Amino acid sequence: MDTAKRLLAFPKGLKGCLIATVVLLAVLILINQPLKTGSAHQGIVSFQLAGGAEQALAIVQSWGEEGLQWAKLSLWLDFFFIPIYCLTLILLTRHCTLDRPGVREQTAARWVRALFIVAGVADATENVLLLNNLEAPTDAISLAATISSLAKFTALTLGLAGLVIIRAARRHPLAPG
Repeated sequence: MDTAKRLLAFPKGLKGCLIATVVLLAVLILINQPLKTGSAHQGIVSFQLAGGAEQALAIVQSWGEEGLQWAKLSLWLDFFFIPIYCLTLILLTRHCTLDRPGVREQTAARWVRALFIVAGVADATENVLLLNNLEAPTDAISLAATISSLAKFTALTLGLAGLVIIRAARRHPLAPG
């Protein structure tokens, strides 16, 4: 089997994780729909990036009681999503480096995996902060949640960019398929 076919043939564990990630992401996107309001154009993401108590309070008030229940469900479900997407991205990194035995590629892969773990930790921290900010938002918790959210998105973006760089580092595999 040549390298391209080997890379396209994902291992069972990675396939399972990819499916679970996509399913949970779809559920989270559906749950987010009732959270989109005039104060929260992006739903829960707007709350994550509120940055201050005044904006966070406006978002919470725009959701009402039913919206608060959806927000809590979204945040609690995200706790299950975090380890699944982290494991998926780590397994994907391992899979993408199968034919990259070079020291630079393996070092970059370690950094990429570390970025995905940082994203997961930042995401879990953000969820705890947001759950605590639903009742009576404060500036300190809103700001901390925003910083955690930005750390998560930055780590995910840099990690995915690292994967692209690792794959593009050499056009041809080092070892024959």
